[in-house]
Amino acid sequence: MPWRPPPNDRFYRLIVRTGQFLRWALRLDIRATGLEHLPPSGSTSGPSRQMSPGSGAVFAVTHFGYLDFAVVELLLWRQSRAQLRFLVHQGAADHWLAGPAISASGHVVVGYADRSDAYDSAVAKLRAGEYLAVFPEAGVSRSFTVRECRTGAVRMAAEAGVPVIPVSVWGAHRIMTRGHGFSLGRGWRAPVRVQIDGPMMFAPDVDAEGATEGLRSILQSGIDRCIADFPLQPRPGAWWMPAHLGGAAPTDAERQLLDAADAAAGRRRGPRTR
Repeated sequence: MPWRPPPNDRFYRLIVRTGQFLRWALRLDIRATGLEHLPPSGSTSGPSRQMSPGSGAVFAVTHFGYLDFAVVELLLWRQSRAQLRFLVHQGAADHWLAGPAISASGHVVVGYADRSDAYDSAVAKLRAGEYLAVFPEAGVSRSFTVRECRTGAVRMAAEAGVPVIPVSVWGAHRIMTRGHGFSLGRGWRAPVRVQIDGPMMFAPDVDAEGATEGLRSILQSGIDRCIADFPLQPRPGAWWMPAHLGGAAPTDAERQLLDAADAAAGRRRGPRTR
């Protein structure tokens, strides 16, 4: 087992400042609505400063591209100087460079097989007043519509007694996503829309499957609102637009077939929800 540094607030701030610099250098145009649903100004993740007394929050974020996490992290930091932890797959944590950075940032690593330790660690962080980000789709959606979601976000929030805050991100996938690497031309002054919806509270005995389907619906509604007022007019057949809006992305049915083929080939985890 390689050595991993303990969580370090100074390192986290360094990562955030690096992201802020890159946003400035690329002149990214991040436009967010629903900022009133984020923690109040001056709060930070952790036992000392919380969204409400004794409570953290789960941020359920759509996942269409590889920079979605950075957009949400920067927004939360700018709004309240709060640190946002992510659930990160073991494969990323094993990387020689990313692994130490993940550890120093205090993220929660989800193992290849046994995920119970990660779940328990996440619930403990939430109870301690920390903010935890989850991609409930458990992978990038190539159709650029919200795919089937796992129940983890709802179950963790219900057990910890904290809210789930739905966050829909649109436009960051144009900069870099699966099958489309980073492009300076697409990244320069790229618009990114974010819709933050109101906190969702769940009882300990919540129907996790039903609640997760409701969360998925809210996330997709947020994406629809982001697309409706997106400042960039797509060309017909644009690769970054969903098929039902005239784009060249796979249809939802095609996406399901591609996901199944990936799972069968061991290229991604299967579509189970737990």
